Amino acid sequence: MRDYLLFIDTETTGIPKDWNAPYTDNDSWPLSVQVAWAIYTKDGQEVKSENFYVRDDDFEISPESIKIHGITSAFLQEQGVQREEVLTQLSADLNQYQPLVIAHFMQLDYHMVGVCFHRAGMHNPLPDLPLFCTMQASSNFVLHPHQRFLRLGQMYERLFNVPLEHQHNAIVDARATAKCFFELVKRGDIDEGMIARQQADSVVAPVADKKTGCGGSVLFMFVISLLLSYWI
Repeated sequence: MRDYLLFIDTETTGIPKDWNAPYTDNDSWPLSVQVAWAIYTKDGQEVKSENFYVRDDDFEISPESIKIHGITSAFLQEQGVQREEVLTQLSADLNQYQPLVIAHFMQLDYHMVGVCFHRAGMHNPLPDLPLFCTMQASSNFVLHPHQRFLRLGQMYERLFNVPLEHQHNAIVDARATAKCFFELVKRGDIDEGMIARQQADSVVAPVADKKTGCGGSVLFMFVISLLLSYWI
């Protein structure tokens, strides 16, 4: 495991319409309205954290998303900063700490950050760093036969027997992901082998590319269902 771990979470304007679309396709990709991350040492000590709301004029927030995270355009005009400021700090931290980057539903957060870097015309350091998805590591805890993974709140409650409060605030979710990760390491459910397997399997690849062999429309509906079950 690397010396530093960076746990990241995003809140967005909506959900992706086409996971295979290039980042230039503005209709397919939503944008991030909140980006937060927390950096820890590999033994679980928090080093620093950042939490930004993103203000820009190139997006609208869907009513469905506002119901989830409560972030409105009016709030962003008062509390948000420009996308470039957020990404400059994120890029600096990624380059300085060279961390293992961890998220719950990494496929979503990876692409949301990637879209941000593309819109800002900045280099994206994420493809050069190892990634880990705690959602994919949750499959052994699933009890429902029709559910593949646990939502972050479900995993948190399963591990600590208390509900996760203030979900869908990116900094809260990033720290909750960290707490779950270190607990799973402590229990032996996450080890170096699992981390290495996720690198080989690509935690950001479409599910159909891994095992299912499904067509694009089936993949699209599966991912949308997963997104909705993750959010709601």
